[in-house]
Amino acid sequence: MSTQTKNLVTSAARETPARRRRRVDRLPYLLLLPALVIIGVLLLWPLGQVVVMSFYRLNTVRQLRGDREWPWVGLGNYADILSDPFFLTVLRNTVLFAAANVLLTMVLGTLVGLLLNRLGRKMATFVASCVMLAWATPALTGTIVWKWIFDDTSGLVTWLFNALPDGLSNSLFGRSDWTGYGWFNSPLLFFAILTLVVVWHSFPFIAVSVLAGLKSVPSELHEAARVDGASPWRVFWKITFPLLRPVFGILIVLSTIWDFKVFTQQFVLAGGTQDRPTFMLAIYSYAEAFSPPPKYGLGAAIAVILTLILLVVTGFYVRMVLRQEDES
Repeated sequence: MSTQTKNLVTSAARETPARRRRRVDRLPYLLLLPALVIIGVLLLWPLGQVVVMSFYRLNTVRQLRGDREWPWVGLGNYADILSDPFFLTVLRNTVLFAAANVLLTMVLGTLVGLLLNRLGRKMATFVASCVMLAWATPALTGTIVWKWIFDDTSGLVTWLFNALPDGLSNSLFGRSDWTGYGWFNSPLLFFAILTLVVVWHSFPFIAVSVLAGLKSVPSELHEAARVDGASPWRVFWKITFPLLRPVFGILIVLSTIWDFKVFTQQFVLAGGTQDRPTFMLAIYSYAEAFSPPPKYGLGAAIAVILTLILLVVTGFYVRMVLRQEDES
């Protein structure tokens, strides 16, 4: 045996178990390092750039390219936004819209998930496949279809209302001819249609996630509850819901994040950024940044405020989960 081989054997023999454990413990972090680098490049670096831009007054593309100086304004952009009464309107629209959509999405998705759990395997597969078509449809494509459905001349909804008897239509709605009716002109109707589009696109994910959670619930618990005479409503609230509370918590947080930053559906339905009374934070940030005259720093500040709101929501959920784990 050579001297080098003897030294390797001796060093391996002298290595303590604690040192081996430390070396093994580092392995998962080394394996995660490439993914963390990609996340940092694709997510954290752009986010950092937005934060930096929010402290400057940027009004031209040349400034973004670095051809002109960036005037420092500090918290001036944030002060301008928070002191603008229109920001409170936008924030109110965003919060109310997100709350309504999260509630409707969770209720509809849970009901569909419960239905899928009760169906047979073939029928459940067929229904789940049909439901997932809405989730798989790109938001832009689905919104264009919904905008055609509510078109004021050739849309399906306009055709259905025109097909009503004139007497019934006049007695219920005060008009018989619906051609040319602006479904998107009223803020209330606009938000109702936008809610329909967003819920249609979002509830399949909730349904499939709830179905996956239901498969993990022991069937013996449900059978015992039925033997005791418990109603389906009581079985859900006393057995299913407590066991699926972590799943519902994650889904609520994800739905809140998605609904707070709805942009594509609103931009397509509104036809741009002209309908200011229906603004929410995401489209408000876009409009301030890119509508002439552009205000990139102001738009970046609005984006940072939206991010902070979502971080608060996520932090609240994480704290709630940790508290539940401590209590259990």
